[in-house]
Amino acid sequence: MASDLRSVDRLCITFLVDNSIEWFTKLPWGFTHELPQHIQQENPPLYSHPITGVPVFDFDSFCCGAHGFSALIETQISGEETQFTLFDTGPDSQSLVRNVKAMQVPVDNISRVILSHWHSDHTGGLLSLLKLRTGQGRECIVDCHPDRPISRGMARGPLYERVFGSLPDDPTFEGIETVGGVVEKHANGHAVAGDGVWVSGEIPRITAFEGGIPGAKRWVAEDGGKWISDEFILDERYAVIDVAGKGLVIFSACSHAGIVNVVRDALTKFPRPIYMIIGGLHLAPPDNADRIEPTVDFLSQRIIPGPVNILPMHCSGFAAKVALEAAFGEGCVPAGVGVKVEVLGDRDLDKRLLAPTIV
Repeated sequence: MASDLRSVDRLCITFLVDNSIEWFTKLPWGFTHELPQHIQQENPPLYSHPITGVPVFDFDSFCCGAHGFSALIETQISGEETQFTLFDTGPDSQSLVRNVKAMQVPVDNISRVILSHWHSDHTGGLLSLLKLRTGQGRECIVDCHPDRPISRGMARGPLYERVFGSLPDDPTFEGIETVGGVVEKHANGHAVAGDGVWVSGEIPRITAFEGGIPGAKRWVAEDGGKWISDEFILDERYAVIDVAGKGLVIFSACSHAGIVNVVRDALTKFPRPIYMIIGGLHLAPPDNADRIEPTVDFLSQRIIPGPVNILPMHCSGFAAKVALEAAFGEGCVPAGVGVKVEVLGDRDLDKRLLAPTIV
């Protein structure tokens, strides 16, 4: 139940896979670029130049970008241990592992991996991550939707009939368990990580201009095997953290359901102000270009009070980022791989937060 969600006193997010890397852009307070984090590490990926003696950035040991998404979520409720949750795992067996090592992530502390949906740019790094664990820490639960497709593909318009290619197959339930993962199948919303993180169930599709993904296909075994329409990607889920004194932090890895639908559902379940919206908004494809204006209008004008920060990542697209920056100013944060953000709660301020209104 949504009422099971507890507010947290500290939230720390490290972006481990994203399409972009941001090294030089000005970031708000609480955000830290990758390089300063390495300088503070005990074993940073730096070495002294043999002639000048100046520290050299060892780019082979820094993060790399990839088409996908993964974020390490650390949540803490006062007096309790920190919970480490990974939201998605990127597209392949290399990028997440490389970036985990670069950021010196304690992988054995990760007790749960949340898969937002069955698309391999979000599940492709799962098995390699599980293999990286030493087995000396706690067990790692893989929180996933039970409806895993055989295969997913894409067809081109205008008729969207012929599938021109498919994504790599997602890890199987058996394959996950073989490398040490503990599969938990969830179709409904539920609280995890000491009840500090909420994972949604199916996202209601109510916004008129968010009509699914044209050309999305799924392979089914019926009639000897065939492709069928899969526009709504109904296994997609989002995650929410409620930071005391700040409000909701919403993770939407790809927003196939539409980010407006995601936000509406989150506010229905949790009548709290939105502090941050994070992830792919799926506004990059040309088929979705007409959704940019109404989406930006809803996020910036129709929620009162509005989100403090929005972090458009992964599949959001350049045009959407430009439009969001125009609407939110510095509240639109250019996050990317290796960026860390820390949000500290305030229990006293929490009592004065106002429930948002959608106008």
